Amino acid sequence: MSVLLLETAIKAKPEVCYKLSLSVDLHQLSTQKTGEHIVGGVRQGIMRVGDTVTWKAKHFGVWQTLTTQITDEKPFDHFVDEMLQGAFKSMKHEHYFVETNYGTLMRDVFRFESPLGLLGRFFNLIILENYMKRFLLERNQTIREIAESGQWRSFIPDVAL
Repeated sequence: MSVLLLETAIKAKPEVCYKLSLSVDLHQLSTQKTGEHIVGGVRQGIMRVGDTVTWKAKHFGVWQTLTTQITDEKPFDHFVDEMLQGAFKSMKHEHYFVETNYGTLMRDVFRFESPLGLLGRFFNLIILENYMKRFLLERNQTIREIAESGQWRSFIPDVAL
């Protein structure tokens, strides 16, 4: 199993970063390069514990679908999404939001395992770990830009600050 650990400093309140991270609308914006779009489940807005969404995206030249569910949450502190169906053997993404003097430190713990035993582990090590790290860093950069610019209000208008 591969584990990616990322930290992103954002000059915005944890509430904003938390809700942006749960926004399927922002997710689609942040993944335009892969053509990612919703084909099932929650189709707009902010996801909550128990919600599922199915994404279709092109990775490595192949269209794939991935269904995830929000399996745990403590609002503004953390949430977890896990794969129910998709190309991975398993996938679990933990999102943490720590209030700091400058705003929020967003921490990602992304665990995934590819199928195909040794071949899958080799693929993870040689290709997929770096690919997924870049994918998540791009997503986090989009969250940072939206949160720090004030554009977050168009994604989560119900947050009063």
